[in-house]
Amino acid sequence: MPKKALTIFCILSSLLCFTQKQDSLVFKNGIERPSILSTHHFGIFSSRINQKYKITPVKQPTVSANYTSGNTFHPFVEAYFPKDPIVREQQRERLWYQRNFNFIDQETTPADYMNIVIDAIIKEFRIDYNFALSKVHELDITLRSYLITKGKHPFSIFTSDETIEWFHSNVAGGEDPFGRRFYGLNQVNFEYLDRNGRTLSLNANDFFVGGVEINHLYYPDFLKNKKRQIYFNLGHHIGVNTSRFNTSLDYGISINGIKRVVLKNKNEFNIGIGSSLLRKNFVNFKSDNIDLGNNALLATIESHVEFTKYTKKGNYNAFGINYRIQSRFNKKDEEGYYKLLGKWQEINGGWHNGVATLYNALSDWSLIYTYGNPNYKVSLFLKQDLLVNNAPDFQTGINLQIPISK
Repeated sequence: MPKKALTIFCILSSLLCFTQKQDSLVFKNGIERPSILSTHHFGIFSSRINQKYKITPVKQPTVSANYTSGNTFHPFVEAYFPKDPIVREQQRERLWYQRNFNFIDQETTPADYMNIVIDAIIKEFRIDYNFALSKVHELDITLRSYLITKGKHPFSIFTSDETIEWFHSNVAGGEDPFGRRFYGLNQVNFEYLDRNGRTLSLNANDFFVGGVEINHLYYPDFLKNKKRQIYFNLGHHIGVNTSRFNTSLDYGISINGIKRVVLKNKNEFNIGIGSSLLRKNFVNFKSDNIDLGNNALLATIESHVEFTKYTKKGNYNAFGINYRIQSRFNKKDEEGYYKLLGKWQEINGGWHNGVATLYNALSDWSLIYTYGNPNYKVSLFLKQDLLVNNAPDFQTGINLQIPISK
């Protein structure tokens, strides 16, 4: 990580500590869930919704800093999308890797075209301010930014190319299963040409502000069942995207439910289920935004289980597991007739992932540990893409949350 970005994050963390108030956080207001959104190379340019499994609005304002690092690797791949309905039907009859579409020119063989290559460690920084508007309403304001890096040690110990390929070679996966070594470790190659002929390109150490998100949560009394300890909250979400590649406004809605189970020893289980729907580019602020997927709606569904053990001093250790599914970025129908070109003979597998995974739902598992005391909460998490679409392959993060004066 460049010294400038590291310095900025340290200053922000110091400011959090400076504004710290000694009054206690409301202990175990539901589930401790930092921002575990993936550092997907399309997702970082749009607002996405973090599910919140809370029982009530916060009792006092809080500030949090969230840092995460993810390794994404997709070799260069080209895609043609025939426009002729007859040609499309002919291609549907073949397996995707046996299709024989041969582009000549737009008059003879009309088709849309795109290409993409993503090889980078993407780091996300979030600063969040959360406060109650009333007994049942809460507002959350988030600034998110990103840094594109090569991922060299010691700033990407767990998500570096070396670490991941050591794991593949010595534990599971085999020798160079996706071609990282073939193309070269510890480099940035981040370029995407969309079907409109517009290019998204980033270089090593590029830093940009992704946008500002405003999240409103409503905790309705009519959806509470205190006897059974079942609670719900409803959210609506506005995101203003500020990068030069996508200057736009997103809008979304969410619903989250939580079931609390208190054990005889006062430790507890919390079970959460949530879902959200985001309308990307609800408003475009310029006409030449990059095409970040032709599915205008992104839907997610998520489940979360957490066990909390309290210490004798009243602090706690919480252990959580989260499973999340997000709908595909591109329309499924195109998968039936596209033609992909890449170095399928040179690498072992995944040469087509840059395009093919845009037509798959993204799913991942996260393990989360949180330590909480009256003055702060700190969370650590790791995320694994079990479908092996490498977007990202492996991701880790840390979150610090501190209450501040009203």
